[in-house]
Amino acid sequence: MAIGSGVALVAAAVAVVLVTPLWTLLVHLVLRPHAVARAFARQGIRGPAYRFFVGNNRETEAMRAATSGATLDLSSHDFIPRVMPHYRAWVSLYGKVFLWWSGSTPALFVGNYDMVKRILSDRSGQYPKPDPGPALVALLGMGLVFTEGEDWARHRRVVHPAFAMDKLKMMTAAMAACAGEVIRAWEARVAASGAATVEVGHQFSELTADVISHTAFGTSYRQGKEVFLAQRELQFIALAAVVPWRRPRPRA
Repeated sequence: MAIGSGVALVAAAVAVVLVTPLWTLLVHLVLRPHAVARAFARQGIRGPAYRFFVGNNRETEAMRAATSGATLDLSSHDFIPRVMPHYRAWVSLYGKVFLWWSGSTPALFVGNYDMVKRILSDRSGQYPKPDPGPALVALLGMGLVFTEGEDWARHRRVVHPAFAMDKLKMMTAAMAACAGEVIRAWEARVAASGAATVEVGHQFSELTADVISHTAFGTSYRQGKEVFLAQRELQFIALAAVVPWRRPRPRA
């Protein structure tokens, strides 16, 4: 009898140990997502259906893969179907405000300009910033980008003088000079061969770094190229840690 009671107690303890995490997973991966979806649906906000554990990640990756080889129309600036085809598809189905899922985490897409303006100008704290995760915090620190409340206000007061209009106007000459160098380099390439293909993304990254170097440090991108390349490598490492299924590589 005593042995039977002991076995029953052990079995009950094991059951409690197993049931607790299983119940937590059930709530996190099943009950909560469906409750959130129903709550938004009652407000007229719908979106792609939640799928267990993966959310809409597989749909997103499938649509990105389908458009990865598409050639953009050079006469059009509409690049959204190429870089974010899932958003374009969902907007056409659910409107400019819809609910979608990154794994079991809900995300609200807001494409209504008035709502975006209200959210970005809100100071009540009702729209907290997303948790950046340890990788991005290690890269960027808890500065103006990630802080909130009093910490954000203090950081804002510190950096605000650097972005006063008078100081920005003083930087325009250096910005124009850096942009002029890029344009002259393009013109020289065209003059040498009659035509040239320019990898604009890479060129603009260098231009941005050159402007920052001249305006903030009084030097040039070429002089600090190794530092900028190391910073870009850190950015890609941090991105890979945050989004492990996408591992883009920096280009020199």
